Amino acid sequence: MNTIKLAPLLLIFVEVAKKRSFTAAAKKLNMSKSAISQQIKRLEDATGHQLLIRNTRGVQLTSAGEALLGRSELLSEQLSMTLMELDGEKEQPSGSLRVSVPPFVEKGVLAPTLRQLCLEFPKLIPEVIVTEKWQDLIEQNLDAAIFGGDLKDCDYRALSIGKVSEVFCATPRYLQQYGEVQSLEQLSQHKFIATAWHREKMQLFDNQHENEQRISLTHSAKINSLNSVLEMVLNDMGIALLPEFDAQPHLNNNRLIRVLPELRGRAWHFYLLHQYKGEKPVHVTRFYQLYCHYFAKACLPA
Repeated sequence: MNTIKLAPLLLIFVEVAKKRSFTAAAKKLNMSKSAISQQIKRLEDATGHQLLIRNTRGVQLTSAGEALLGRSELLSEQLSMTLMELDGEKEQPSGSLRVSVPPFVEKGVLAPTLRQLCLEFPKLIPEVIVTEKWQDLIEQNLDAAIFGGDLKDCDYRALSIGKVSEVFCATPRYLQQYGEVQSLEQLSQHKFIATAWHREKMQLFDNQHENEQRISLTHSAKINSLNSVLEMVLNDMGIALLPEFDAQPHLNNNRLIRVLPELRGRAWHFYLLHQYKGEKPVHVTRFYQLYCHYFAKACLPA
């Protein structure tokens, strides 16, 4: 198999797979849909696997396509970064990269981001502050900060990473002991574990983030650490409104059950904050790209 000839086909495949659309990929790559289709057919012939299935809703990945996407989706960004470095005749980034991140993304987002970043820039030394609090970039001497929620009025640049909404969760053992929850009225009769950032009246929506309603719940405990809230829920102490991708691994293995699955909390917007007026250093740009990539993967249901 000639991997050199397959490289451009992989880049086209990644674009189609990520956008789940031949039309959108063709527009992004400035190619015709028929040309895109031909290149995907060549890749499927070369690999001996069907990678994509077209249907009325767009494009669906086969299991082989999912596996190939997982191995290939960083190729385009790596190539762009390499060409950027060569074009600017820049030295390999070295020294420290100081960033702050919220605690509940350490395993699924931060760790793989730093792993890939250090593979690409081996002279870089990441220095990470894990905190739920707002961090001033100048005071803390930070290159960047990941922040979720409503941004404060400041002079820093904010780059969007994505949104995460919240879902009600409890353990099967808790629900077996205290009863299933069929309505918001019943929820008020349960042990609710609140977080410090929830307002007195919580915003709730349907799964399309529409039909907002606000409710007040009396809490049995209130915690300012998301990790602690999660541990309390996992220890059968009550129901909590948890960020979806933080709860998802426990929902997948049935350690948690989604309560009132037709409802979800507000969508929290996450940003990367930086203070660079012009072009960002290449390693900060790459950190942002990788963080967005793994953040998006973590938000996808299994």
